[in-house]
Amino acid sequence: MGDQPGERPRSTHPGRTAAKAQHHAQIREARRTAYLEFLEQAHITGELYYRLGDIYMQLTQPDEQLKKIQDLRTALRDAYDPLARCARVVLLEGPEAIASAAEAVKQAVTDANGALWEIAQDTPDARSRFDSAHQVFRERLQSFIETARATTGSP
Repeated sequence: MGDQPGERPRSTHPGRTAAKAQHHAQIREARRTAYLEFLEQAHITGELYYRLGDIYMQLTQPDEQLKKIQDLRTALRDAYDPLARCARVVLLEGPEAIASAAEAVKQAVTDANGALWEIAQDTPDARSRFDSAHQVFRERLQSFIETARATTGSP
């Protein structure tokens, strides 16, 4: 069918067109789910980063601060694996632009977590490096959100 004069071309067959539309909808939904799960994990990480400011504001003794910073580092380690897993799913779902944006967020998390480790080691200027790394995380997360919107066609 579709090869004879007067017949409908194969590419416009209603069944094929509907199946193709359904397939595209499934891809879009799988991507949207992957992006939302990644954002959820990034949000958890971002909330943990804000706790560092609370530690410095609420506690004045260095040993108390160090204990809470160590607790924060533990929570961030626990949050990293789900974030990395979600980033891998985004990588698989694609497209390339969003996969790159997710990888950039994950790298920013790695950098901020490293700066937090430096704070725990009492490395000079570590807090400033953490603040800078946290800012980069927020910027890259915003870029991920914008790329996800463009990819899914959301306003």
